Amino acid sequence: MASSTIFSSPSAILSSTTTKPSSSFKPLLPIIQLPFKQPLTTLTATVAIATILTTTPSPSLAADSYQVYYGTAASAANYGGYGGNASKKDSAEYVYDVPDGWKERLVSKVEKGTNGTDSEFYNPKKRAEKEYLTFLSGFRQLAPKDAVLNNLALSDVDLQDLIASAESLTSEEVKDGKGQVYYVYEIDGVGTHSLISVTCANNKLYAHFVNAPTPEWNRDKDMLKHVHESFKTVGSN
Repeated sequence: MASSTIFSSPSAILSSTTTKPSSSFKPLLPIIQLPFKQPLTTLTATVAIATILTTTPSPSLAADSYQVYYGTAASAANYGGYGGNASKKDSAEYVYDVPDGWKERLVSKVEKGTNGTDSEFYNPKKRAEKEYLTFLSGFRQLAPKDAVLNNLALSDVDLQDLIASAESLTSEEVKDGKGQVYYVYEIDGVGTHSLISVTCANNKLYAHFVNAPTPEWNRDKDMLKHVHESFKTVGSN
């Protein structure tokens, strides 16, 4: 190729300086300098732009975003079987955050009447990664922490299995800014992790669960903890 002839034959360049070029002869020097005509500042700007494009995160990689769910905790007799109505803010008894992209599982009237499940959302990419809330009427205050967890397990087979196979189980009592008491449990089971928050308000016991298989827990730990901590009751007595 022409470029290889120029660079591999420096003697040709030297000899051209002593021979008068013909009218059709074009100097070789401009051809040699052509790749270096771009200003240094332009090259610097190009590199800077490329660096920005490769290091600036896209909007899809930004912090997780959430939607607030408003739960009414309606009794089975007044329940239509549609998992509650998230638009009824005025009648909400509790709230929690739902990650964008998660789907609501419709809770049947029968299920609501048997184990008190009021609402549930799950990750469509991994249905076992989910959050749900159950409630029981007729509770004005919390019993001891161990008793509360065991009583919840009576109507939740999955929770029974999780407790039975737990590698570790921790519990603590916390109070919010209004002095309302919450029991917080963290269960690390065989292949599954669970965060549970339990409180009493409005003459009811509310239990909010966040469950995930271990791989999803390790991947989404911060997001799942946020969801867990977002639960609170509304209009507490």
